[in-house]
Amino acid sequence: MFSMMKFSLVLFAFTSTTCINPFAPGWDEETDKSICPNLNEIDGVLCNFRNAYLFKDTTIYGTLISPNFNFIYRDYDRGVDVLWGRDDEMRTTYGLFQSAAALSLIWNNEVSSSGDSVRQTIVRSFNLTITFNPGDIVRIDGYANLTFERESFLSPWKIVRWRDESNF
Repeated sequence: MFSMMKFSLVLFAFTSTTCINPFAPGWDEETDKSICPNLNEIDGVLCNFRNAYLFKDTTIYGTLISPNFNFIYRDYDRGVDVLWGRDDEMRTTYGLFQSAAALSLIWNNEVSSSGDSVRQTIVRSFNLTITFNPGDIVRIDGYANLTFERESFLSPWKIVRWRDESNF
């Protein structure tokens, strides 16, 4: 009886310190990359922007875009700047998310920044890879000229203007 009890205690001690739950997934090193700072930091907005593209999630994306948002890009064929608002941005982004098999957005170096505690303008380079299928992959490298605003120092940042400065 004593030896059985001793064996049970040893077995319990061993299993309680080295137990692996077969139903719990292992830690994914990529998970750390998807955890973002809060939206009171511009890095948090950019991280969530990247994750919205990675997960093709318009709900995440929509929280980052101001109600008075404007997107501007250069139509080189016509020689004009094209501008659209938040509704068109959400519709266009939804279409991109639906048609792409995978998206990868990498934010690179910050080229310039200016502003204060409630309005910031940042120009940052990026690499966007859009995979429609294995034979149709589009790579876009360029600069995003982004303006962020918030109501107060404690409020979350929102993107109010995005001027796409890529040559696509």
